[in-house]
Amino acid sequence: MDLFTLVGIGGIVALLTLLLLGMHLAVTFLLVGLGGVAILLNQKAALSLIGETMYSAIATPTYTVLPLFVLMGAFAAASGFAEQAYRSIHKAAAGVPGSLAIATSFGSAAFATICGSSLATASVFGRIAYPEMRRYGYDRAFALGSIACSGTFASMIPPSGMFILFAIFTETSVGRLFMAGIVPGVITATVYAISMYLRARANPKLAPMAPEEKDVSPVERVRALGGLWQIALLGTIVIGGMYAGFFTATEAGAIGAVGTLLFGLANGPLRRFATFRGALRESAEITAMLFFIIVGALFFSRFLGLSRIPYNLTLFLESWDVHRHVILALILATWFVLGMLIVQTAVFALTLPILFPIVVNLGYDPIWFCVIAMKMNEIAGVTPPVGLNAFSLAGSAGKDVRVDHVYRGVFPFILCDLVVLLLLIAVPGIVTFLPNMMFD
Repeated sequence: MDLFTLVGIGGIVALLTLLLLGMHLAVTFLLVGLGGVAILLNQKAALSLIGETMYSAIATPTYTVLPLFVLMGAFAAASGFAEQAYRSIHKAAAGVPGSLAIATSFGSAAFATICGSSLATASVFGRIAYPEMRRYGYDRAFALGSIACSGTFASMIPPSGMFILFAIFTETSVGRLFMAGIVPGVITATVYAISMYLRARANPKLAPMAPEEKDVSPVERVRALGGLWQIALLGTIVIGGMYAGFFTATEAGAIGAVGTLLFGLANGPLRRFATFRGALRESAEITAMLFFIIVGALFFSRFLGLSRIPYNLTLFLESWDVHRHVILALILATWFVLGMLIVQTAVFALTLPILFPIVVNLGYDPIWFCVIAMKMNEIAGVTPPVGLNAFSLAGSAGKDVRVDHVYRGVFPFILCDLVVLLLLIAVPGIVTFLPNMMFD
């Protein structure tokens, strides 16, 4: 093993150690990358490379898609769209066993079409759905598990902020990734809803039915779904416009942000200056944090490139006489283990520069692979001991909710995710047919 590879391995160990000790993700990437490049080359070269990385990471015009969709999500969260989706779907599903949980599943999926943050989705529905479920006597673990896991839909259903980061790290098309996430996201929401229905029907104590739910007429159910027209219109314009080729992902983000702002003003919440300012502030903070992480991750990936670890690992795996599915399984297992220990953004920023070229060289479709990786991200988002969605929900649902309460309710939904994951691996066309149609 040469010095360059040895320094690279030392850098990875140092990075994981600092992350486990709680150091900020972007700072860790920059410090380890700076030290590693200084050792491999010299201090002057390290400073020069970090300056060039900062410029290229921020000055790229295509990256403007990120702040635009972040702004759209901030406006959506502040404008009451989540409450609108939840109330409408609950009214439509009234009388069905587990109706509040089912409303959370499909409501989260609907809200995800205008908000690309899984943490925001879990937090918002924690404030809306959890008190309602408890008022109706729902089991706490069942209620919290359904909210935490349904919140992960925003990672898959466009406009997903994580897919934008994927596109940046892997240089794949944002539009293709958005299209690829639609069907898997809808399938997951449907599988969740079926699971909720079957569990609530088998054990009514999990989700007691309120007497008033039985008196909702078919006409009232249809009218309730009409309350989703603003979300449906925004989603159709943004996603449908990209699919039809009317505008790019960046233009879609701008149109979505303006549309969400106009609806927020028309509905009332964004007319309050404090709410409007809070949405702008939240958007600016999230964007700054994400760009800081992107700069650090790209700089660290350049350090890894200098260490020749990606090259050596690629040669080793290509010469390894095993089926390519075995290598894919090892990659997914690695992500699952890392995702249980450190935040998912760190996992992908650390591993994608190394693993993505290997997967492509093995003959896997890059868009399909990114969706499979995102499904692993959804599972890791609720799996202890990290599970950021679980922490986000515990912090927003009320003082009586602890993160271990959330963990008790997530495992049945993780099994649902594993079923969907196996389906996507067995039938890749579920992922690829929409993006392929879009660009044919």
